[in-house]
Amino acid sequence: MLTRLFRQSDIPREYRANFLHLYLDMGWFGILSGSAVNFLAIYAARLGASALQIGMIGAASAVVNLLIAIPAGRWVEKRNTGQAVFWSSVFYRLGYALWIPLPWLFNAQGQIWALIVLTFLMAVPLTPLGVGFNALFAEAVPSDYRAHVAGVRNVVLSVAYIVSSLISGYILESVAFPTGYQIVFGIGSFGAAMSTVHLFYVRPLKQDRAPLRPDPSTSLPLRGLRRTSPEPDPAQGSESARGPCAKPSALRLDILRSPFRKTLAVLLFFHLAHYIVTPIYPLYNVNVLQLNDDHIGIGTALFYLTVLVGSARLNQAVGRMGHRRVTGWGMIGMALYPFILGLSHQVWQYYLVSLIGGFTWGMAGGAYANYLLERIPDHDRPAHLAWYNMALNAAILVSSFLGPFFADSLGLVAALMLFALMRVLAGLTVLRWG
Repeated sequence: MLTRLFRQSDIPREYRANFLHLYLDMGWFGILSGSAVNFLAIYAARLGASALQIGMIGAASAVVNLLIAIPAGRWVEKRNTGQAVFWSSVFYRLGYALWIPLPWLFNAQGQIWALIVLTFLMAVPLTPLGVGFNALFAEAVPSDYRAHVAGVRNVVLSVAYIVSSLISGYILESVAFPTGYQIVFGIGSFGAAMSTVHLFYVRPLKQDRAPLRPDPSTSLPLRGLRRTSPEPDPAQGSESARGPCAKPSALRLDILRSPFRKTLAVLLFFHLAHYIVTPIYPLYNVNVLQLNDDHIGIGTALFYLTVLVGSARLNQAVGRMGHRRVTGWGMIGMALYPFILGLSHQVWQYYLVSLIGGFTWGMAGGAYANYLLERIPDHDRPAHLAWYNMALNAAILVSSFLGPFFADSLGLVAALMLFALMRVLAGLTVLRWG
């Protein structure tokens, strides 16, 4: 199955270079994600950060995205998308290198606030990167091949994430604190730089070959950050690549009067249910389960191992149910992660929930992006994606404060159970109204 996924012999020669650089971009991005990004919240928790401070690391980025997502979308729309994405990536990923010297410059609380400020500043170039990369992917990959390319990218991401998280966990257990984290941040910074290099070589198609109705088998992984999360081309001018689009107002308020409004509302709740529990995980893992960094590295590796399995089965699931239903049922499955984690007290239970959570996210995370693209006109992607980016970051911002609030009010375990129920409701919302 994996051999068939990676096979390039049946792909037209003119597409192969783009596909290869997109695979390598994701591989290096996986190294960044499995090292620096993966252990950032754990580092903050070990420094003594509160749930609110951990939430603010995500909220700082979300605030900036909310403020400039629409201008960023129009900025990308007026420029060569590939160049806009490349330079946004350069300036954004320079910020990872600045994490390395923090232990030499500040005490524990100073480092926590420095990380919050740095994520705030990094969010400025991250915003056009998040908007532009999705347009870049759509312009550089014909719709008939998006499922193949997205599937391979998910496989490469999973493998790179597994390897880098295991290595990072071993380093953090073997090297004294905080030097081990500086090494891990250095690994992530190098991965970020190499990912950016490969983005430079992604080129647009000479014409947008996407059909008017998206192919239901396609699957595009968004790259917001995350990401994950799970967040993520043209050499021509963007206008010629996309064709004309109406610009009735600076904020494109006409989009909010279109059917896309319902999609935005559904995905807003989807992402709120996804991210609201994020500030709770590091505190529960460190303070309740008392996991060490090696345990966390192994758990992350197991998570992405089953993401790999879920991604490999994604095309089959989408072929049977479509992207919307896979997204909805995937989110319902994702409710198992906080629910089982809240009942866990031993390391093996953490490993078990990582295996389950990875598979369900492999389904939901792989399907929701193309569920989104199916509802966006091919000729007007940046403006619609800018509104989506605002909804995504509104969810991240609100969840960054609501999550710690409920954790402080109800306790960590009760909050995890509440958020599990919220994910079930989000999945049902996608199935009913998506």
